[in-house]
Order: sequence, then C-alpha cells, then structure tokens
Amino acid sequence: MSEAQAIKQFTSRYMERSNVAASVSFFGTMAAYLATLWLALEAAWAWPVLLPLLVVNSFAAVRLYVIQHDLGHWSHFRTRRQNDLAGYLASTFTLTPYKAMQYNHNRHHAHIGNLDERDSTEIHTMTLREWERASPLQRLAYRLYRNPFLMIPFGGFWTFAIRYRWPKNARRVGVPGIVAHDLAVLGWLALIFAGYGWSGLGVYGLTVLISGSIGVFLVYLQHNFEDTYWDRKPDLDYARATLQGSSALDLGWWWDLGTGNIAYHDIHHFNPRIPLYNLRRCHRALREEMDIRTIGWSEALRSFRLKLWDEEQGRLIPFPNRVRAPRAPVPAE
Repeated sequence: MSEAQAIKQFTSRYMERSNVAASVSFFGTMAAYLATLWLALEAAWAWPVLLPLLVVNSFAAVRLYVIQHDLGHWSHFRTRRQNDLAGYLASTFTLTPYKAMQYNHNRHHAHIGNLDERDSTEIHTMTLREWERASPLQRLAYRLYRNPFLMIPFGGFWTFAIRYRWPKNARRVGVPGIVAHDLAVLGWLALIFAGYGWSGLGVYGLTVLISGSIGVFLVYLQHNFEDTYWDRKPDLDYARATLQGSSALDLGWWWDLGTGNIAYHDIHHFNPRIPLYNLRRCHRALREEMDIRTIGWSEALRSFRLKLWDEEQGRLIPFPNRVRAPRAPVPAE
C-alpha cells in the first residue's frame, strides 16, 4: 500500500458528519460573532474595552468564513440542503457570496499545484523564469503585490469589502445571486448605520480590516512555503500536490480554535470531506502514525520572504539579488 493510499484509508475514519457538532460549531460561532460585534459597537469610544473585542470578533469572523468554506464542500452538516442554507446565512456576515466561493474554491482544489492553472489560486505566484522575463514595471507591481505589509491589511480589506461585491466567475455562478447577496450586505450595513451611525460603520470597518488580515495571512501560508510543490502536466502528481503542496501549520490550540482548524490544510486538500470539527483530531492522530511535516510560528513568518517558484530547484525562493539574463533557446538539430 502506498503512503497516499494509507493516508486515504486513515482519514476516511474522520469523515463522519454530526449535526450536533456542526450546529455547535456554526451557531456557536455565529453567536460569538454577533455578541462581540454588538459589544464592540456599544464600546466604540472605550478603546481598552474595544480593542480586545475587535480581536475576538475578527477571529469569530474568520472562523465563520472557514465554516462557510466547509459548507461549500457539503462537509459540515449531514445533508446538502442543510449545508447550503447555512452557507447562504453565513455569507452576509462573511461578505462572501456563497455560490461564488464554492465554485472558485472547488476550482482551486481541482487545480492544486498546477503551474498552468494558477488563475485558480488565491495568491498569485510568479515563476523565476517569468520574473526574469518581466519588465521593470511588472516586477515592481509584483514586488508590491507580494509585500506582506501591503498584501495582508490592504489585500484583505480589498478582497472582502470590495472585490467580493463582483467576485471572479460571477457570471458563471449567476448574476442574480451575486446581486441578492450584495443587497443583503447593503442591508446589513444599513442596519449598523441606523443603530450606531458613522462610528458604528467605523468599528465594523476595523473588524473587516483585522479579520481580512488574518484571512490573508492564513491563505498565504497554506501554499507559500519553501518545500511546497508545483508542477505541470503530465508530471503533476495530484496526491503530492495536496499533501506536500499544502501546509500543516501547528500554531497552537487557540489559533486552531479561532481559525476553524483550517491550518491543517494538507489533510483538508487531500480529503475535503473531513468536517473542520474533526480535522485537528485527524491530523494529530495521523502524526502519531506517520512522519507529517508541520510548520511553526518561526518558519511561518520566514515564509513571507519567499516570492518565486524556481522550477529547476523545485522550491519557493526569495527575490534574486539581481535578474539573470533570459536563457537563449537551444537551437534545433
């Protein structure tokens, strides 16, 4: 039995969905999100009280987003209808259209590790060869894009507050659904404004900024680390792309609680039918049986230095100190 087959057999034990566990996860997170947001709105000018509430609320928002992602895989509740209903309910508060997220994320799963399908990834990665052939303006744009001090806060806010109002592949998933979602978001903002005015929208904007930053931090680290895996067909190995090309971040129990265990992304990509409330337990048990590489805080932070995929070395590397001249094509014999 190959390692991939052994892992598949092992992880299948954790695919069982429980409506009790799913309800505690979904409604408990929703309650924490709404309660901390209400308290934050009430404490808008009391900064010693407001700041910790913003942090807790932002993690609740991230967890709700991760649950919505789970719902999109139909792996949270027992039936597809239950998952879809919860997904539509969560989407107003995550600012993320449910069907668009489901469609785009499933494309991401289908093309994991495929250098020829990088349009399906959340964070764009340029190859070293592409970097060497890029113009100065293209290199500057990419440097700014991959700068964590720009990508994390501004990228997160841009994605959730603005980009998702008309997400990628909107026409494919249905324009009426996107418009209905945006109207629901507008109604949610109007409700906050009616109760708390501009200061309320300011507090809410801060929660979007912080939760978006946590989300981009996570999304970046899920596939951007030194020993990740990319390739081109027909050499692309899908099992290797899911397990080696996705990270296992071991950042502590509190981090896992706040982010819905999605840091164990290798097993999630390998078997997306495992509900998030089983994912941490599955990964911990698997690590007792096999040598599964995990990434801690120090390596996670160092990964933000890595910018380009070097196809020759098969690893992610920092920007080169200077640009090499493009190689001349080998003449045909």
